[in-house]
Amino acid sequence: MAPPIRYKYKVHMAKTLRTSGDYTIKAGAGTAGTNEVIIDAKTFRVKGDLTVDGDQTVVNTSILSVEDTFIELARNVSLAATTLDAGIYVNRGDLDGAVLFWDESEDKFKAATTTDGAGTSPLTVATLAAFSIGEPSDGSDATTKNYVDTAVSAAGYITSFDVAADSGTVQTVVDADTITIVGGSNITTVASAPDTITINLDQNLDNINSIGNGSTTNGNLDLIANGTGNVVVNNILTFNSNAAAPTATSITKLYSNTVGGGATGVFFVNSAVDSGAEGELISKKKARALAIALGG
Repeated sequence: MAPPIRYKYKVHMAKTLRTSGDYTIKAGAGTAGTNEVIIDAKTFRVKGDLTVDGDQTVVNTSILSVEDTFIELARNVSLAATTLDAGIYVNRGDLDGAVLFWDESEDKFKAATTTDGAGTSPLTVATLAAFSIGEPSDGSDATTKNYVDTAVSAAGYITSFDVAADSGTVQTVVDADTITIVGGSNITTVASAPDTITINLDQNLDNINSIGNGSTTNGNLDLIANGTGNVVVNNILTFNSNAAAPTATSITKLYSNTVGGGATGVFFVNSAVDSGAEGELISKKKARALAIALGG
């Protein structure tokens, strides 16, 4: 029978190890190996700065207490790294991770869920998360929904309003309704953000029964052709009422009045003709009679 194995323990009193240079503790192959250095003590205190060079730092504690007033993330980012997101990542097991982070692509903080892991950047947002805050007390505070609802209600707002068409038909518009502006014949409408509606008149307008110049007193209604083009009347030109003789100018003015010697009732004035006196266009029958009378 083999003799029992006896273990010897040596207990040392408190001691200080001082070196004049660097001091290295290396287990096995160091960072290239699999060995560990384990310090089993109630408290492990580092008096100076602590630098951890590795891929991951795992803290298996229930409470993390930090004396620093600020925690710096992404410490080694250069000015050129403009796509790097950073923030706080909450591991939720099988559920998407929850993050409160700075989105570098949009220059804003976001609360969201993500399917990406904690080490991924830029971060892909799955859904934006609700963010609860207190009621604002200062002009630069973020507002809550309750604050906005209360402020809008106190200021008064429209819950519905009526829209009437030319026919007089009234439609009531309420929240979530859409007002559609439809163009008529050869009229197109385009809606674009923000809040802009453009109405375009195409070259040819059909079914136009009346053109007026609104309420402008004694205003002109000008029909102007482009360049050497003409204003063309393809059918009957009708004068609906007689007019008093207008003031003669160097431009011929044509109008209707009581039928006179010319037997047409169509008159004109031009300051270069008969010193601007009113003249009546002569009918074909009247012109033939005058020609016979004058021996023409």
